[in-house]
Amino acid sequence: SLKKLAITFGKSWNDLEDFRRIFWKLRSPIAEYCMEHWKEDWFFGYQCLNGSNPRMIQRCKQLPENFPVTADMVQGSLYPRTNLDKELKAGNIYLVDYAIMEEIPVNVIRGKPQHIAAPLCLLYQHPDQGLIPIAIQLGQVPGLDTPIFLPKDPPLAWLLAKIWVRHSEFQIFQVLSHLLRTHLVVEVFCVATLRQLPAVHPVFKVVSTGGDGLLILAQREYKVLTYRSLQPCLDFHDRGVSQLRDYFYREHSLMLWEAIHGFVSGMIRLFYQSDSEVLQDPELQAWIKDIAEEGFTELPSFGLSSELRTRDELSTLLAVAIFISTAQHAATNNGQFDWCAWVPNTPCTMRHPPPTDKDAITMGMIMDTLPDVSQSCVEMAITWHLGRPQPDAVPLGQYTEQYFTEDQALELIDTFRKELKKIEEHILSQNEGAELPYLYLLPSRIENSITI
Repeated sequence: SLKKLAITFGKSWNDLEDFRRIFWKLRSPIAEYCMEHWKEDWFFGYQCLNGSNPRMIQRCKQLPENFPVTADMVQGSLYPRTNLDKELKAGNIYLVDYAIMEEIPVNVIRGKPQHIAAPLCLLYQHPDQGLIPIAIQLGQVPGLDTPIFLPKDPPLAWLLAKIWVRHSEFQIFQVLSHLLRTHLVVEVFCVATLRQLPAVHPVFKVVSTGGDGLLILAQREYKVLTYRSLQPCLDFHDRGVSQLRDYFYREHSLMLWEAIHGFVSGMIRLFYQSDSEVLQDPELQAWIKDIAEEGFTELPSFGLSSELRTRDELSTLLAVAIFISTAQHAATNNGQFDWCAWVPNTPCTMRHPPPTDKDAITMGMIMDTLPDVSQSCVEMAITWHLGRPQPDAVPLGQYTEQYFTEDQALELIDTFRKELKKIEEHILSQNEGAELPYLYLLPSRIENSITI
């Protein structure tokens, strides 16, 4: 009852099933599916591809020196008649590395320090089972106190290791993938646009959507940002993930990127007849200089020139701004309640340090490590509020104001909407009857700007 729940508000849950007590009203089909399958290795791997942080995974061509996984350790997880070296060369081994989490200051809740980890997780694209984790190390420095956890370890040890990875995932997707790579990057474009471009400028019209972004201060993660990584086609190439099966985020992102880039390119060629016109536009050059030298001044490796020389450069830059404020934001924001509502799957905080002894892990230790009752309620409420559809949402491709009146511009907008409709139909057809549908990049569910 609610009375009993209130009494235990600051205490630990008794067991994993106890988490169902806050799962009785706020729920979704995927959250319920998550509750039933979160312990399974294939589901863990699926979330690396299509969960709230789908751009963390990368191909592993060679094992990191600080992750001393041996062939014998993982042989039992591989397909018969193969080995780790063969699978590395074949492109079937992948890595999720949370090195950026190392030595991040911990939070203190009601006087009690919380704990974080900087894990490494090795995954294998199994021919039958899909993408599965095969080794986890819960720190960046290997040693006796940082063992490598394996699927063949005691079940509770393997489960807790996966929980720790998912906890790191929560921190990364909220701070880096969601807040930094969408909200803060878009804010740079917004400020430069308002400062340097008049409302009648064509670039002002192309990037104007009518929504406000949420300003969140990112810390260390800001330093790893590059312009190249914001372009989905280059990002997927650089991470070496083109062979990953069932990577719906990749497939749908590329479709949307092509549609957005094509739309923007058409608009730019409508208003700029040549590359020289781009180079000679003083307002545009002041705009890009403001972005590169003021907005990203603390990022020497960001890789964005302070001068726009061609229409293609301008088109790509505008496509990046639109993509991250629409499709990329939807991919990281809209599913967070689905993956976080069942708190053990993606805990927001951990109350005990990572385990150092595989054989000493008990269910009591797991329950004492997971968020307590109050922390669980906060996590569920916040992810529901942030991830829910906003009542004033305007879908991608729709506008609350008419920025363009030219016939050719209106034709380009109409073509863009038709492309989005084709993508919508493809995604719906692809997911028809799917047990675990991926609909976060359905154009009708993508907002035309960041509203939360």
